[in-house]
Amino acid sequence: MSAGFVVRPAEDPADREACFAVREEVFVREQGVPEDIEYDAHDAGADHVLAVREDGVPLGTGRLLYGEAAAGRTGGDPSVGSLGRLAVTREARGLGVGAALVRAIEDAARARGLTAVDLHAQTRALGFYERLGYTAYGPEFPDAGIPHRAMRRPV
Repeated sequence: MSAGFVVRPAEDPADREACFAVREEVFVREQGVPEDIEYDAHDAGADHVLAVREDGVPLGTGRLLYGEAAAGRTGGDPSVGSLGRLAVTREARGLGVGAALVRAIEDAARARGLTAVDLHAQTRALGFYERLGYTAYGPEFPDAGIPHRAMRRPV
């Protein structure tokens, strides 16, 4: 338990629904990402993590893609996972939820034998990921109409 919340693997259907509800709130409603591209075929096989308040209210989520599912985002390197769909509710921002979710995803990557984690960061979030040890590489690119940069960190 940290600062009134816990981060754990999202293992059952209720946890997955909580993850999707956070993503809908943050990406679809707040950032205007079209719902039809927010959810994809990778959700079923990904490792998802969920941050919940002490009373069970979901605060944040993220997912780890690995193997073939990650190949298109990691340059095809099977030893690199892909962190994505990291979302923290407005009420929980600034509480350390995002950093705790990133570390939980890195733990999942290590447990799968991966050596690094890539992610596609919204450019306004580059500083957040840099503080967690990620390094940007390659040019800026649009994803869902939002500028992004690729980043990587050894785990």
